Amino acid sequence: MAETDIIPRATAQRLPIYQHHLKSLQDAGEKSTSSQEIALALKFDPATVRRDFSFFGELGKRGLGYKIDALVEFFAQKLNDVKQNNVILVGAGNIGSALAKFNFYTADNVNVVAAFDINPAVTVVNDEDKQIPVYSMGDLVAKNKEIGAEFAILAVPESAAQEATDVLVEAGIKGILNFTPLRVNVPKDVFTQNVDLTREMQSLIYFVDNKDSIKSI
Repeated sequence: MAETDIIPRATAQRLPIYQHHLKSLQDAGEKSTSSQEIALALKFDPATVRRDFSFFGELGKRGLGYKIDALVEFFAQKLNDVKQNNVILVGAGNIGSALAKFNFYTADNVNVVAAFDINPAVTVVNDEDKQIPVYSMGDLVAKNKEIGAEFAILAVPESAAQEATDVLVEAGIKGILNFTPLRVNVPKDVFTQNVDLTREMQSLIYFVDNKDSIKSI
């Protein structure tokens, strides 16, 4: 089966999960695995794993499973692990500063290179305790012409989220990791991933309170 050009968003969102798991197997010296083993480890349905992998052609052999080294290399290419991706941070408050310090699972291809805030006097450091330059929001468009970042972390108050997003779009940002509760509006060629910690906690509380009526998969 040949690789398809159309990949469902849900499948694309699972690719980093697969890659992280496969790297852990590789580090442990494992040579091969199966969709059943992957599904068991990640709490996925085996059919979901097989369907996800099928979008990328023949990654394994029926009855023989998948070669881990080959899969790690393949997903590294798909996830641009070999390309340095510069990221800018918008909003240098408590959440923003914490995200700048986060090591992104030691991903070598993710590099937070600058922060922007209404108060450029704040201090932001990365996971190695090195200071990240902080600029005024008014300088974002011009500054990103120098930086050339295509990705941004959005961690501003909800009331400022859409305005900040509009500036990011003007600055040429193509991917936004949105930590605000607002579902921002973006052009079709700009992608957003929404991470709402409050709603995630509310969902978790619901799951615990209704555990007898919630399916595990």
